[in-house]
Amino acid sequence: MNIFKLIKSFRVSSALGIILFLIVASCSQSTKKPKFIAGDDTLTSGIIHISVDESFAPIMDSQLQVFLSQHPKAKIIVHYKPEAECMKDLLNDSIRMVITTRGLSAEETLFYQDTLQFKPIFGRIASDAVAVILNNASKDSLFSVADIRAMLNGTSGYKYSLVMDGVKATSTVRFMIDSVLRGQPMNGKVVAASNSEGVINYVSSHPDAIGFIGVSWIGNHEDSIQLSFMEKVRIAALQCSKCPEKPYVRPYQANIATRRYPLHRGLYYILKENYAGLGKGFVNFLTHEKGQLIFRRGYLVPDRMDLQIRRANVSE
Repeated sequence: MNIFKLIKSFRVSSALGIILFLIVASCSQSTKKPKFIAGDDTLTSGIIHISVDESFAPIMDSQLQVFLSQHPKAKIIVHYKPEAECMKDLLNDSIRMVITTRGLSAEETLFYQDTLQFKPIFGRIASDAVAVILNNASKDSLFSVADIRAMLNGTSGYKYSLVMDGVKATSTVRFMIDSVLRGQPMNGKVVAASNSEGVINYVSSHPDAIGFIGVSWIGNHEDSIQLSFMEKVRIAALQCSKCPEKPYVRPYQANIATRRYPLHRGLYYILKENYAGLGKGFVNFLTHEKGQLIFRRGYLVPDRMDLQIRRANVSE
């Protein structure tokens, strides 16, 4: 082989090597490049959209009102939806954060890490409960979880129509199927209201109805709207199976915090932000003193600060 053939062979090999390098480098950069990159918002300014489980509309309205009043350059546009729709919004480029009754599983975390090229962060910020509400004319007011389960699966002697904020996709429906029915189908007579306020209105006008809503809709006795709701319906007491004397308790804060009330659940944020943006700023607010105090005032249980529980004689 002469020198010219050697040079030609070297040039071909070098060209192929350069092309291969560029392909590998391009692939490497594309896999490392995140789908969501820094925007023009900061911890306290800018505009973002978030999706929130409709069950928590009253308490989240209070949180946003205080946060935005403290940061006039910030604008958070909230979309209240059923929980399943909120979870779908994690794939929506315009939605920065969702607030629901669950975080992400290990499998979901891996999926979103692969899709977004970074891990969304999530955490529990408060404890909530599903309240059981009755018409004011109802003769019943005490139930066990077994009673509720029998009504849901259609084997109960009670003749109530069960009212929920939808027949699927909502956090309340999912909770009742997962935690009460333990995955079994819901075969009872179920009426689907459009939202939590619709549940209250239906129960208030139907003596044979029993409804299930988040406690933040009726727990705050300092809220005039919720006081008007409480004039329409009353809250049932559920049996505490873990208590020595098995009393019947209502979803008061102390009973939620100590897990005496059986239908308790968590409230979580899921944030898909890989820089210090407005979503992170709102999370900081929710998880620190002011946001936690708002949860406490709204009769949820703050999970990021101590809640003092004192003994008192209360007739439940």
